[in-house]
Amino acid sequence: MTNLTAPRYTDPDAAREHLEALRWPEGPFCPHCGSYNPKRLPPIHRKATAKHAATVRAGVVQCNDCREQYTVTVGTVFERSKVPLNKWLLCNHLLVSSKKGISAHQIHRMLGITYKTAWFMCHRLREAMKQDGGPMGGPGCTVEADETYFGKDKNAAPNRTPIRNMNKIVSLIDRATGRATSFVVTETLSAATVGHIPYTNVDRRSTLYTDEAQFYVRPGREFAGHYTVNHAGKEYVRYGSPDATTNTIEGFFGIFKRGMKGIYRHCGQQHLHRYLAEFDFRYTNRIACGFNDDERADEALKGIYGKRLTYRRSCLAAA
Repeated sequence: MTNLTAPRYTDPDAAREHLEALRWPEGPFCPHCGSYNPKRLPPIHRKATAKHAATVRAGVVQCNDCREQYTVTVGTVFERSKVPLNKWLLCNHLLVSSKKGISAHQIHRMLGITYKTAWFMCHRLREAMKQDGGPMGGPGCTVEADETYFGKDKNAAPNRTPIRNMNKIVSLIDRATGRATSFVVTETLSAATVGHIPYTNVDRRSTLYTDEAQFYVRPGREFAGHYTVNHAGKEYVRYGSPDATTNTIEGFFGIFKRGMKGIYRHCGQQHLHRYLAEFDFRYTNRIACGFNDDERADEALKGIYGKRLTYRRSCLAAA
């Protein structure tokens, strides 16, 4: 059971030490030149000015090779943040331990920060949750693929039918590992646009399970096997050898939609890919896959490196 009063959630120095243990298990390394020849500097005290209060910059390391100074947050989504590191770690823990998510308004009330800051922190952490684990599946493995619709596509013509006026999402779930990966499709769903997703993310030696949608037929021929169920005909399990079903991915979509409609309520199309990354991460690292809340929080912190998200970029449409 998680203790939210643990030192790393209440003390910035303890939070920094926890982050250093995750990022630097063998000691500090320079993010500028990659050297493992560091020198720890004492806390740097900055005097108060007319505009700024007195501050203490702790955890500074100087590289003995390139002479650059750095801390554990350099090169991460936490870089240049004025928010204390313990609040970052607490926000991260709350986000990954809430099955259907936690709103920025709730974060802002619990952490004593502004809503704008809480919203930006959550988006930075979602950026860190993006997974890149290589192809899904493999010989003898099963991958489920399905599509769903959510929200409204602001670029769609107003005279289109309601379902075609919504954002299109295609998701994949590896049954063996429990890994979930989702994609926002900006074009019309077809064999070309949907087929590209399993082609580039699933091992061709896997078995593919889908519903009866026709745009899976041609891509399915490229895999070791392709089995379908006819949802339009009220068929949800096709018994045989093997038993075909997409109930796993339908369960994932149920969690996603309950979270988006019940917790987040509104989501701009330009931000949908980050919300999907959040739900993918929690599902992939859930208790059934061997992760408790603390382990899931640490796993999320391992993804903060090599990623930067400025406030301006987070407000712009996704590339």
